[in-house]
Amino acid sequence: MTDLPILTQRRIEAAFAKGVYEEMKAELGEETARRILTNAVIKLAKSTAAEMAKEAPGGNPSLGSFRAIQPRWTAEDALRTEVVKSTATEFHFDVVRCRYAEMYRAMGLAELGAILSCNRDGAFCEGYDPRLKLTRTQTLMGGADHCDFRYHYE
Repeated sequence: MTDLPILTQRRIEAAFAKGVYEEMKAELGEETARRILTNAVIKLAKSTAAEMAKEAPGGNPSLGSFRAIQPRWTAEDALRTEVVKSTATEFHFDVVRCRYAEMYRAMGLAELGAILSCNRDGAFCEGYDPRLKLTRTQTLMGGADHCDFRYHYE
């Protein structure tokens, strides 16, 4: 695992991904380029999550260990959240400010922001612990006034 804050890491990744995406788009077309980028990001999210799961106490991920790693995503004031519910089996919060979305827009990557960040979230759950499920109906990146993260632990 890198010690970089995730916002900084995403900025570096996005700059690289932008160049690769533009080349794929020119060679293969936009639809194929988006599909390839989406698939690659999802695979990376799952493998990163599996590595983080190994760091959970006893190597046994849980909703508690998942809650404990949330500061990795909020570092550098990257996300401002409001917890809605936090129990042994549920962790619900709203993101009311997302510097990831702001960063992608500033980099001219608004069209790819959801691919580069938002679609990692559900994939991360699969890689971290298949019992962890995410329901989200809206995102700031998609134009909503907040992202509604609703995690359930089966």
